[in-house]
This record gives sequence, C-alpha cells and structure tokens, in this order.
Amino acid sequence: MRVYNSTSCMVKPSDETWSGKLALSELDQIGTITHVPTIYFYTKSPQDWLIVLKKLKSSLSSTLVHFYPFAGRLNSIAGGRLELDCNADGVQFIEAYIDMKLNDLDSLLPSPIYHHLIPSIDYQNLPLEEIPLLVLQVTRFSCGGFSIGLNISHVVADGQSALHFVSEWARVCRGELIESPPFIDRKLLRAGDPPRSCSTIELDQFSPPAVLMDQSDKKECEQETTVTMLKLTPTQVEILRNKANESQKSEMSHGFTRYEVITAHIWRTACKARNHKPEQPSALAMCVDVRNKMRPPLPPKYFGNAIVNVIATGYSGEILSNPLGYVSSKIRNVIKKVDDDYVNSILDFMKSQEDLGQFRELEPTTNNEGPFYGNPNVGVISWLTLPIYGADFGWGKEVHMGPGTHDSDGDSLILHGKDGDGSLVVALCLQARHMEDFKKIFYQDIQIDSS
Repeated sequence: MRVYNSTSCMVKPSDETWSGKLALSELDQIGTITHVPTIYFYTKSPQDWLIVLKKLKSSLSSTLVHFYPFAGRLNSIAGGRLELDCNADGVQFIEAYIDMKLNDLDSLLPSPIYHHLIPSIDYQNLPLEEIPLLVLQVTRFSCGGFSIGLNISHVVADGQSALHFVSEWARVCRGELIESPPFIDRKLLRAGDPPRSCSTIELDQFSPPAVLMDQSDKKECEQETTVTMLKLTPTQVEILRNKANESQKSEMSHGFTRYEVITAHIWRTACKARNHKPEQPSALAMCVDVRNKMRPPLPPKYFGNAIVNVIATGYSGEILSNPLGYVSSKIRNVIKKVDDDYVNSILDFMKSQEDLGQFRELEPTTNNEGPFYGNPNVGVISWLTLPIYGADFGWGKEVHMGPGTHDSDGDSLILHGKDGDGSLVVALCLQARHMEDFKKIFYQDIQIDSS
C-alpha cells in the first residue's frame, strides 16, 4: 500500500475577514491543546476528480470567511497563555491518492492506515505560530471512493464547534448558503477582571492515580494498546438503565441517562478486566458541555471551547461491590455540580494563575510527558449530542465517520449507531492484554442482568 501524488496548498478565506488578536477564554487554554483528528469515508464521487477537489477547495475558502479563526495562528504570550492571531494565513489542504480500495480495509476502525489518511502535526520542529489550526487531507481510493481526514486545533474549537464547521462547509459545497454563522466572541466565557472569588466551590485538581504495583516489566504508559467498537442494541441499553434505576429508585426522582449508565458500566468493566486489587484507586474523567448550564445560556452556535473536565473517583472494590446504580449516582453527582457558578469559579481561578501551562494535559512539544490517564483510570466522552453523521458535500453522505486516532489506554467515546435505530457504540482503546477480558465482561454482565 502506497500513497501517491500527495500535494499541499494553503486555502485562505475568499473574502477579507476581521484581522487582529482574538483573546481566548481560559477554557480554550487548558486541557488538551493539540489537534484532534477525525475522518469521513465516502463511496461515491464524480468521475472527474479535479472537479471534486476544486469544489472542496472553493467551498472551504468561502466557509472560512465565516469561520476565520481556523485560518489564523496561535501565539504564546506571558503566563503560559495563548492568543489567536486572526491573520488569514489559511488552512492546509492536502490531496493524495492511495492504491487500495475501500473494501480492502478490514474495517473502518482506527488503524495504522489512518496515519496515511489523516495529516500529522509536526509539533517538534515547527514554531507554534507556523502550525496551521486546521489541516486536512482528501484521499482518493482506487475504487473512486475517498476520505476526508481532518486535524483541528482543540484550542480553537471543541467538538460542537468543529462539527458545526464541517456541517456548514458541506452545505456550502452543495451550493447552499451558510445556515448558522458561528458566534466567535469569546467574552461570554472569560474570567472577571479582576478575578472574582473562587471560594464558592472546591475545584478539582486531577492528579490521576497510578497502579499500586507494576504488573509487568513495562510501565503502564508503554503497554501495547488496541481499539475496538462495542455495539449496544436498544434492548441492551434499556437492560442497563433498568438495572441502574431499579437499584437506586428510592433515592432519585429521575431515571439515569444513557450516558450515566453506560459510563458506569464501562468504569466497572475496566476495573474488573484489569484485575485491580480492591484497594486500588481509580478515576473517571468526563467532559461536560456548559453551553446550556450558563446563565444566560451561551448562543447555540458559540464557537470555541465550552466544556469543562470533571472527575469521579473511587476504589475498585467499591466500584465492583456496589450496584450499577450506585456508580451511576457517583457520575451524576459530579456532573450536577457543573453550573454557572462552578464554571465562573473555574474561569476566575485560572485567570488568577501565573502560569496556565501547568493545567494542560499535554504540551504539544512533549508527547511522552505529562499526566497519564490510562490504567487504572478511564475517560468517557459523549458524542451523543454531536451532529457526527450526515456530512454530504454533494456526492452522498459518508459511509463512516469516527475518531481519527484513538490510541490512549482507557480512552472511550459513546456515540449513536450509524443506522439510527437507537443503538449505541462504545469506541474504546485499552491495553491489548486487557481487551479480550473487557469485551467478554462487558457483554456477559448485560446478559446476566437480563436473565
């Protein structure tokens, strides 16, 4: 397998856009600040491939007039902070050909082939101010199908904002007008000046637990990982919800959400599959969208990062010996505390810090350093509210859309099944030595619960 005729150019906004330094919110500058990859696969394209490329480029150029932050560059400023220079330098557009058919792929799961379909970001050798904030590659397969692989800076956009951009770009490529322009002003999620008191809540400082004792010669972060997609039918989802709700019905007025229940099931399964000791601490990392938790709510198309990271903690013995509803309650209680006061307290706390860099999960120049969130911990992100499907650029909807790379132990996503039948999919990365046990326990427990 080889990739041929790979060429690159910069696509800039088709019209003049606002220029200047755009102040970022504190939520833009903490957490993950690297690029986030996603990929779309399509089976149809016109015979004239040059027309496809021309339409994709011209529509992208038009769409960037509205989403102009993507065409800018980041700059480092004092205090470990970043600012966005809206200079219209453009986004990187790569076109390539691969000598294989879509059917030649064993599956459309994240795999080594993705490294040929999604452009990588050279954090090591490029200065920050030269790294494009959106890098994409359109790759044609020998069968006529193609893929669109994107790498989008998480500083500029969270999942909602990134997918809003893709949706509008596809709309413009089909010959339609922008439906919902982005709301770009970040002032709605900026700290007070001077910062207000942060005493109203206790802020989480996530220092993830480590395994109590090494179980091999390799460190946990050096273990081989593998990826799987675990489908849950509507019936299996209801089995889990019924079990959780039944065990906690005397303590709650509303049933648990699908996210709360499935996340609890993932956490419990991971503790069991990893064969933790009962006294082993474990942390569950989650992201909470705050758009509708602010007072007043943020504009529906707020463009930027409007998510906060929260954690639930426990001991493996506690998580496994208590019913699913107990673990679901731990998750719900953590999510419930995220309200307007909580978010503003985080903003003000971060504003008061001399160096924001210490709160980032991973600096782009130190890929092997920073906190490790794998065994004995897990992270579960919900894509259930994201418009991940239906990106039709004019040649039909995608046959698959998913995360581009997913190779960190303990990371997982929950997303809707492609068929729209109410099924859900858990995209999971785990150490290879634990994966088979995880899959067995994940489904075995559901079957036991249904009997």
